Amino acid sequence: MKGVSKQAPGYDQMAFIDLAVPEATDDKVLIKVAYTGICGSDIHTFKGEYKNPTTPVVLGHEFSGQVVAVGDSVTKVKIGDRVTSETTFYVCGECEYCQEKQYNLCPHRKGIGTQQNGSMANYVLAREESIHLLPDHLSYEGAAMSEPLACCVHAMYQKSRLELKDTIIIMGPGPIGLFLLQIAKEIGAFVIMTGITKDTHRLELAKKLGADVIVDTMKEDLAKIVAEVTNGYGVDKVYDASGAVPAVNASLPLIRKQGQFIQVGLFANQMVDLDTESIIQREIEYIGSRSQNPYDWPIAIHLLAKGAININEMITKKYPLTEWREAFDKVMEGHEIKVMIESNPGEF
Repeated sequence: MKGVSKQAPGYDQMAFIDLAVPEATDDKVLIKVAYTGICGSDIHTFKGEYKNPTTPVVLGHEFSGQVVAVGDSVTKVKIGDRVTSETTFYVCGECEYCQEKQYNLCPHRKGIGTQQNGSMANYVLAREESIHLLPDHLSYEGAAMSEPLACCVHAMYQKSRLELKDTIIIMGPGPIGLFLLQIAKEIGAFVIMTGITKDTHRLELAKKLGADVIVDTMKEDLAKIVAEVTNGYGVDKVYDASGAVPAVNASLPLIRKQGQFIQVGLFANQMVDLDTESIIQREIEYIGSRSQNPYDWPIAIHLLAKGAININEMITKKYPLTEWREAFDKVMEGHEIKVMIESNPGEF
C-alpha cells in the first residue's frame, strides 16, 4: 500500500512511500480508509512546528472507513462494519487517567498519526476499544470529521458547562471554531464569532451556520459590541480556537466576572504573555482542553448523524491520496475549511 509519511523532523521532509499492509492481531482492527481530513496539527507537522510525532510516521488521524480484518481477541467489531476510530492506539492501562478512560491524559499514550502510522494511506490499524460504528445514514465524509468534532465536544461538554442561556465568544473561524459554533447553536447559546480581515469568507460562513454576531476585530470594536450585547457585564465564556495571543488578551477583559475561558487552540510557543490581571481581578477560570476521550465520541457522532453539523459546508475540497501534496498546499493557502484525502477513490 501507499502512505503519506513524515520521514524526519524539520520543514517538509515528507514522502509518498510504499508500506506493507498492517496485520490485524490480538485486539487490533484493520480498516480500509475511505476519507481522512487534514488537521491543523498535520500542517504543523509538515512545517516542522509540532514536536509530538515520532518519525518516520504516516500522518492522518481524522478518518473513516470499513473493517477488512480483525484480530483474534476482537469481539465487538466485524469485517464489513463502517467505522471511525479514536486516535488513541496505545495507553498504559494502569495510571489513574487510564482507569477513568481519560486516555488523552495518559503519560504513555501513543496516538494514530503521531506515534503510530495513521490514515493517510490505503489502510490503517486501530485498537478495538477505539472503534465506533457509524449510523447507516452518516456518510464516510461526515464520519471523517468525528475526531475534530469530538475535540470540540470535549471543550464544550466536559471541560466547560455550556448552557442554553450563555452568551459566548468563539475566536478563530477555522474548522475547530466552526465546529464549536455549531455545537453551541445546537444547545441554543448566543454566539459572537470573531476573526480578522483575511477570515472574511469564513466569518460569512459562520453567519450562515448560525452565528448571532460576526466580528472582524481589525475593523470593528469587539469590546463595544460585547458591552452592547451583554449590558456591560461581559460574555459568560470564551472559546479560543485561534491560538493567537493578541486575540486571547483582547477577550479576557470581556468575560463577565467568574466567567470561563477555554483554551482549545494551540499557541505557537510554549510560553506566552497573558493578561493575568484580568484573570485574577475578574476571577476567571482559565481552562485547558486537550484533544478528546471516549466520552466525547458518541456525542460527536450523534451530532453528525442528526444533521446538527453542516457536513457539506464544512468540506470544501477532496483530493485522491496520490494528490496529497496538492491537498496540503491547498490547506496552507488558507482559503478552504476542511480538505479531505480519499484513500481508495471509487471504492466507497
